Amino acid sequence: MSSILAFDFGTKNIGIAAGNSSTQLADELRPIKAKEGIPNWQEIEQLLNEWQTKTVVVGLPFNMDGSEMEMTRRARKFGNRLHARFACELHFFDERLTTKEAKVIAEERLQANSNPGHMKRRKTPKESPVDSIAARLILESWWRQLTPPEE
Repeated sequence: MSSILAFDFGTKNIGIAAGNSSTQLADELRPIKAKEGIPNWQEIEQLLNEWQTKTVVVGLPFNMDGSEMEMTRRARKFGNRLHARFACELHFFDERLTTKEAKVIAEERLQANSNPGHMKRRKTPKESPVDSIAARLILESWWRQLTPPEE
């Protein structure tokens, strides 16, 4: 049984999910702040130690046609730095549409937990951080890719 951390790279926030390779279940963790895409590396080291993992998955954002964009290069750079700093096993995963799906999930959670008389809405609710939802979706999708469907 081993833990895996997944990262949804962003220039302001980096979403994080932790999962167990045996159960292939993942939990959303509190995202960490980044300044121009640079995280507090000590926070990441603490997470790696806390979850006792040497395996990470980093989502790579691509355009819908599969071409790379600036964020693809930045996410790859982040992953390569993770690998170099912490000697962890690194996997990249195509994260197209995970942020869109994460926003839908966050909105559904907000609606499920909201007071019907309360009309004020937030763009990205603090109760459901989109970045970490996206990280969970990245990790779960990565596992599905590794596990062939049963016939």
